[in-house]
Amino acid sequence: MRYAVVIEKAPSNFCAFVPDLPVCVATGKTVASVESQIREAIELHLQGMREDGVEIPLPSSRVGYVDVVV
Repeated sequence: MRYAVVIEKAPSNFCAFVPDLPVCVATGKTVASVESQIREAIELHLQGMREDGVEIPLPSSRVGYVDVVV
């Protein structure tokens, strides 16, 4: 599966979250680090959902950019 991930710059690191998987978050000192951490977090999150017998949500969020004139 391919889930949308949002990565944001925080004051001293980066944070990531998955809109389709509430409470699935990660942090890291670099973008590459947080990408690795969120991938692992998603895998563990889905594994826990399977073990608990919870239905895994299909990816439904879409990511895009909007150009604006400033």
